[in-house]
Amino acid sequence: MIDIILAILSTVGALSILFASIGVLRMPDFYLRLSVTVKASTLGVGLLLICAAIMFPDDVSVTTKSIAIIFFLLLTAPIAAHMIAKAAYFIGTPLWKGTVVDDLKGMYNKETHCLESDPVKADKLAEDNIADTDDATD
Repeated sequence: MIDIILAILSTVGALSILFASIGVLRMPDFYLRLSVTVKASTLGVGLLLICAAIMFPDDVSVTTKSIAIIFFLLLTAPIAAHMIAKAAYFIGTPLWKGTVVDDLKGMYNKETHCLESDPVKADKLAEDNIADTDDATD
């Protein structure tokens, strides 16, 4: 029974990693590639680590390390992907030409590097900070 569970988990994990690698080739822009890769590879690696923990039930160190790696992977991978995508958007990495909605358009002030929820506030902050920098240079 355990062999069947291990076979299913390892197959799903390996297929998930395969889909992540195919996603890198098939997705049209950086943001979609990043999203597919992080989600699918996190799931795949997590499932393979669960298989390792089940495979060695008597060795507590393998189980503990697998659980710790899964925990840190689930904690850090989405945050790292978000920060990479945010930095890419801020430096101007182009979106796919078929992108329908750009929710951040007009919300980011490039002078102050502030992200606002209202485009009017972002423009107002840009004007305020430009005025402050002009006064400081006189």
